[in-house]
Amino acid sequence: MGGGRGGNHRERRLPRVLRTPLVEKQIADQARVHGIAPEQVVERIMLEPQVLSRLLEPEEVATMVVYLCSEAAAGVTGAAIPIDGGWTAH
Repeated sequence: MGGGRGGNHRERRLPRVLRTPLVEKQIADQARVHGIAPEQVVERIMLEPQVLSRLLEPEEVATMVVYLCSEAAAGVTGAAIPIDGGWTAH
């Protein structure tokens, strides 16, 4: 995170749990360890403290990154932007 002269600006995106191959593997592993269905791992363990009851998709983070790289975000600098399905607000 930081900022600079000459149009440089940096922000931090703070994603929580994204649906990626690594997370899908972790879900399957936790299901085996706990003897529950993968859907229950997501609902009971991963999403319990989150307002949105779903995993975030990588495209949702990508959309924010595209915005931050655009002229529309020229005045945004030094910001930490949570993309966490409401987990921070919980």
